[in-house]
Amino acid sequence: MNGLNPGDTSGIAATSRRGLIPPPSGQESFYPEPIFSQIISQERKRTERYNRPFMLILFDLENILDGLEDNHLIKTLEESLSSCLRKTDIRGWYKQGRTIGIILLEMGSDHMMLEKVFLKIRSQLVKNIGTERFYKIKISYHAFPESSNGNRKDRDWFRSQFYPEVAEKPLPKRFPFLIKRGLDILGSTVGLLAFSPALLIIALGIKFTSKGPVLFRQERVGQWGKTFTLLKFRSMHVDCDDSAHREYVKKLITRGKGTYPVGVEPQKSVVYKLTNDRRITPLGNILRKTSLDEIPQFINVLRGEMSLVGPRPPLPYECEVYALWHRRRLTTVKPGITGLWQVKGRSRQTFDEMVRLDLNYISKWSLWVDLKIILKTPWVMLKGAGAY
Repeated sequence: MNGLNPGDTSGIAATSRRGLIPPPSGQESFYPEPIFSQIISQERKRTERYNRPFMLILFDLENILDGLEDNHLIKTLEESLSSCLRKTDIRGWYKQGRTIGIILLEMGSDHMMLEKVFLKIRSQLVKNIGTERFYKIKISYHAFPESSNGNRKDRDWFRSQFYPEVAEKPLPKRFPFLIKRGLDILGSTVGLLAFSPALLIIALGIKFTSKGPVLFRQERVGQWGKTFTLLKFRSMHVDCDDSAHREYVKKLITRGKGTYPVGVEPQKSVVYKLTNDRRITPLGNILRKTSLDEIPQFINVLRGEMSLVGPRPPLPYECEVYALWHRRRLTTVKPGITGLWQVKGRSRQTFDEMVRLDLNYISKWSLWVDLKIILKTPWVMLKGAGAY
């Protein structure tokens, strides 16, 4: 294998970028689980960048392993699968000794090609291990990116098979996130108590200045694509048409264009947010400018749906037009009330710039980073820069 040792991962990244990873040399014909997991992650990232789909086929062997002839059977399976795959296909153990994984590069949901591959694999396995054993193997197919039929109600954007790096981690690696959760509970509790007088005043103001409920409930997309109900103080008139905002968001994400606020010349500061929105009430304008409309989200934090610091949770129809690499902002950490984007210019950033800030936050996350963002947030709220 051009000198690549199965236990050495140094050459995998460069080889993966070329899309040509031959099977490991030596006694093992398949990559062991740790290396194969890395390859799945790298192929996913490559696809996010270059939009070249691939297929992951999993062979669950649990029902045919009895412990007596397992080694011989596994060797037969490895040899059988290797004989009917292309040189560019990648094979390894998705779960060591239990589930075999095959990565078919440059192949998405091509049903005709998949049928040919399956027939070839079935023929070879039936020949070498017998029909009865073959039909006890659980075979599943997973395309990345998944094909879209316009129905994303289940938000199944983050199939766990393609994110092996987020498997259950040992306690030392999870400990900082446990501390983050503890600080979220403490901070949101203190926040609700500290803002309790403001909560009452704002609630009365909303009730007396416009018809409708005090709180606004909206479906948002959280970590790993799970939806939840976000709470805000209502800043708009009730029963408003959101078609203008939907169209604006689509253009903002797919074209990177923004709108200019009244009184600002095009060559000056651009605002990448819908401005002069007639749906917003006079009091709502003040609440949005100062971000006081977001105080009820402390409840979302207590529920565990959000964190004090993290990427902002998008609307479902925003995610429908996300590029593949945009979705990474919804992984690893929960959405937050405040974040790096909020303290770095808010609506003065393009959508792609906002996503890059989120990804930068995710990659460099630490409790110290969270603390710095929290300390900067009150000043940003008072200035109201970029808030609409």
